[in-house]
Amino acid sequence: MDAIILAGGKGTRMQPLTLTTPKPLLPVAGRPILEWSLYSLRPSADRVLVVAKYLKEQVEAFMAAQTVFARWQIVEQLPEPLGTGHAVRCCAPYLEGESFLVINGDDLFGAASLSRLARVEAGVLAVERDDASAYGALLPDPVDGRLARIHEKPPAGTYPPPIRVNIGAYKLTRQIFDYAPPPSSRGEYELTDDVSYLAGQRRVEIITSDFWLPIGDLAAYEAAGRADIASAIPLT
Repeated sequence: MDAIILAGGKGTRMQPLTLTTPKPLLPVAGRPILEWSLYSLRPSADRVLVVAKYLKEQVEAFMAAQTVFARWQIVEQLPEPLGTGHAVRCCAPYLEGESFLVINGDDLFGAASLSRLARVEAGVLAVERDDASAYGALLPDPVDGRLARIHEKPPAGTYPPPIRVNIGAYKLTRQIFDYAPPPSSRGEYELTDDVSYLAGQRRVEIITSDFWLPIGDLAAYEAAGRADIASAIPLT
């Protein structure tokens, strides 16, 4: 199965570290973020597509040197990054199967959680939070618990805690390419809109993740260096 790693952003919240190094190549616990992502996907995928744009040549050189995946491809986000939904659509011509994994290249996910995600027909990884206002709230169907839709950054207090929120890891199908979503208020095409569409067409499972390490800013990056990543992402 193919896996897509979304790694095309500039990492502006990580400056000055990202002025000369793409965020996926910043080291955490002795390895680049992207290398940890590859190891997390290894039990579930046999080929990876890495979406790149900013300092793409460095990402491509790293992928050429890595030994985790023999089958890989760099997909450039052209003409420019226009959101996560656009990034996945850039991969559409290169996907080999009907279903595929997608992970946010800014975060690290446990290999076991990604394996559980890979085994369902379609799904999204989640964690519980008391306040969903900084996340996408995963709203379940009241009858069978499947995903009904994603409510992006709802006002605080909209839903009683705990709330399962989206953490940026998905098992999707080519069916998302049947949908042509409008751009969001940011002028970007959001993958969460595609996922909500897919949930209206087929069953999308909500799977609780046992490990999620977001690396969104400098404070989170410093904290990640102290985390026990290897226990969640085995290197062997």
